[in-house]
Parts: sequence; C-alpha cells; structure tokens
Amino acid sequence: MEKVVVAYSGGLDTTYCVKYLMHEKNMEVHTVLVNTGGFSDEELKATEERAYAIGSKSHANLTILDKFYDKAVKYLIYGNVLKNNTYPLSVSAERIFQAIEVIEYAKSVGAKYIAHGSTGAGNDQIRFDVIFQTLAPSIEIITPIRDLSLTRQQEVEYLEKYGVHYSWEKAQYSINKGIWGTSVGGKETLTSNEALPSEAYPSQLQREDSEKVILNFEKGELIGLNGEKESPVKNIQKLDELASQFAIGRDIHVGDTIIGIKGRVGFEAAAPMVIIKAHHLLEKHTQTKWQQYWGDQLANWYGMLLHEGNYLDPVMRDVEAFMESSQNSVTGDVIVELKPYNFSLVGIESEYDLMKSDFGQYGEVNKGWSADDAKGFIKLYGNANKIYHNVNKTFSE
Repeated sequence: MEKVVVAYSGGLDTTYCVKYLMHEKNMEVHTVLVNTGGFSDEELKATEERAYAIGSKSHANLTILDKFYDKAVKYLIYGNVLKNNTYPLSVSAERIFQAIEVIEYAKSVGAKYIAHGSTGAGNDQIRFDVIFQTLAPSIEIITPIRDLSLTRQQEVEYLEKYGVHYSWEKAQYSINKGIWGTSVGGKETLTSNEALPSEAYPSQLQREDSEKVILNFEKGELIGLNGEKESPVKNIQKLDELASQFAIGRDIHVGDTIIGIKGRVGFEAAAPMVIIKAHHLLEKHTQTKWQQYWGDQLANWYGMLLHEGNYLDPVMRDVEAFMESSQNSVTGDVIVELKPYNFSLVGIESEYDLMKSDFGQYGEVNKGWSADDAKGFIKLYGNANKIYHNVNKTFSE
C-alpha cells in the first residue's frame, strides 16, 4: 500500500479525505495536525483519538509556536504588517508553516502523496500547493474536496456509509484560531454591508473598566509585560488573554484573494493589534524618517507576498534582513491603556527616544541653529517651487 499523509484538523473535510483515500485509493493513511496556537492540549488529544478511530495508521500533533514566531510573527511585528491597513495576517501566515511541517512529516514516514482538504474557491489551496510543489516536487498532491466538488451533505453521507457518525452540523460561524489572531466567517461576511454580531466573536466583553499595561520591547521584540520578562510567545499569549477581556481587536477585512475575487472575513486579534500599534509608536520615536519610510514600503510587500504564499522567494529573506537591522534602536517601554472594545497608546519611554535631543523642541525652541540659519535654509528649500512657477506662471495668471 502506498503511503499518503493528510494535513488533518479533525473536521469534516479532512475526515472525508482519510476515509476516501483508504477506501477508494487503497492507501495507507497517516495524519498530522500542525498547531500554531489554535488547539488546547485537550483538543489535540481528542483529535489524535479521532484520527486513530477512523483508521489513521499513525498520527502526529506538531506544535510549532516558537518556530512560527521566529520565522513569521517576529517580522510581522517588525514591519507593523496590516493587510490593507486592517488585517494582521492571522490565518494566512500560518498556512505556509503548516505546509512546511506537513512536508517534513511526509518525508519522515516515506509518503509518496500528500493530501489536504482545501476547496477550489479559496487561498489555502494555493498556499499549500505552492509550498508542497517547491519543497517536495516528487511528492504528489491529492485534493479530494477540490477535485470532486463535493457538498457537505455528500461528505456526510459517504462517511456514514463507513460508520463515521460524528455530529457534522455546520456551525453558524467558522472559526480558525492561532497565536496571531482568529478569523471569523459567517453569512454576514458573504455580504458587503452586514456586520458580524457581537456573539460571533470568540471573546466576549468581560470588563468595562480600564487597565494600563506596559509593553517592554528590546530590538523590536516583546520581551516583557509590566517589567516581567518572558519569551515573546508567552508574552503574546498573556497579552491576548488580558486584552480579550476587553473584546479588543475586532474588525472585518476586505481584500483581494489570490485567485482574483474579493473576499470579506471577520477577525479577532487582541494581542496582535495592541502589539503592532505599540511597536509602531516606539519606532516613530526611535527610528529616522527614512528608516520608517522604507520600512513601510518593504513591509507592505512582505505582507502581500506572505499572504499570497510566496514565503520561499529569496526576496523575503532580503526584506527580513532589512527589518532585522532596522530594529537595533527599537528598545523601550510603551504604555497602553486597555478599554472596552478599544485601546489607546499613552506614550513611550526609551533611551533611544529621538525627541530627547539637545537640538530643540518642536514648535517651541531651537538650540542648534540661529534665526539666520533657518531663513537661509527655507530660502534654498523653496528654490525648486520658485523656479517651476517662475517658468510656468501657473498660479499667477
């Protein structure tokens, strides 16, 4: 029997893939779940038990939080990446690294095939297939849901034929959770004018007061909260737990899918939104104008390429090198006030704060130049405009 590895979540589509490959293709099926922060220990255990119950020859739960942070999340923070100025790439970034881990697992068990449960209408099929084809060109890809254009009812009926009688009642809202945020899809996101109801989001408002929290950054990384140092991953999780009590980080993203159609999805990303905005404020105090400018340009491209599955293009390593270098002075504390449904940035404290210079204070007093220096500079600064309008007389007629 030829071996196939299924990228398995325990849901309807991937469960169908397991049974279909066993019974229709006569394959030895191995399953792997790659956890980027969306599964508790209890959920991982239950998923493993379900995989074996439906006939998986072997199953692995691979938790890659630290690797995902080091390879992706860190750079999303460095770049303050928000797709279309809104979405922190919560789910799209995860798929790349899930695909990479699935390949490694497939190689370890000697599988000739890899299977996933993506449909033909979304972005994930592209992210998975591009990574698979690039890193494992000799391993063939099987996508039963996409190839057979199956409905949920057809999948349920097929599984029942083979004794799989789990409750497959479609949830009103689809939830995909990870360390860098949770996507939320429902009937409202299929429209252009309806908002998701509050109850659709996984975290509900628990606190109606406010709380100040200090984010401690060192070279762009979140190394602590309120002076208590932990790994960046643990700090993200702690901040998310706190900020979620205020129902912070809810929004709806509208964007262009890789296949060319417009898409709309809700998301909840309490920690990511607070961290990105806090980090950005610290950069504005500690970086030069041109560091900020080129950081914005490159980060926009980085986010788009990552979103569209181009993580393996070498230009991504080039951009990451710039981002890493740009963070040398991004060290200090950012004070944030958490409130119901929103937060505000109070200010920063940093030894690298460029507002602390001895040259002057904006709008107040100058110490590094004279009045004559200022007038001479302004005269030269305006030369290009004066020359153009002297020649063209556009506003003088």
